[in-house]
Amino acid sequence: RQPERTALVTLAMAAGPPPPLEPSPLPTFAEEEFGEKLLRKTRENPLVPLGCLCTVGILTYGLISFKKGNTRRSQLLMRARVVAQGFTFAALLGGMVATAIKSRQ
Repeated sequence: RQPERTALVTLAMAAGPPPPLEPSPLPTFAEEEFGEKLLRKTRENPLVPLGCLCTVGILTYGLISFKKGNTRRSQLLMRARVVAQGFTFAALLGGMVATAIKSRQ
């Protein structure tokens, strides 16, 4: 077994030293303000802000119904809020998958 090991070492030494490692340049991104970034992200995936607005609207209406004493409507709206949150989460995941697929192509 020793002759095989020396053959490998000899081949590695014959190849010479490895090339020096050069750091790869870091990507640069354009500076954008909060409003610009929000608009860009909204254009990329418009379902997420729509889901957020629906969730907040349903939650607000549910809390108002609860305060007025309409417990049946309040419970219905709290269930609808969960559905709206699920829609928002699904839209967020779908947007992430679409962005990942787009960046691979």
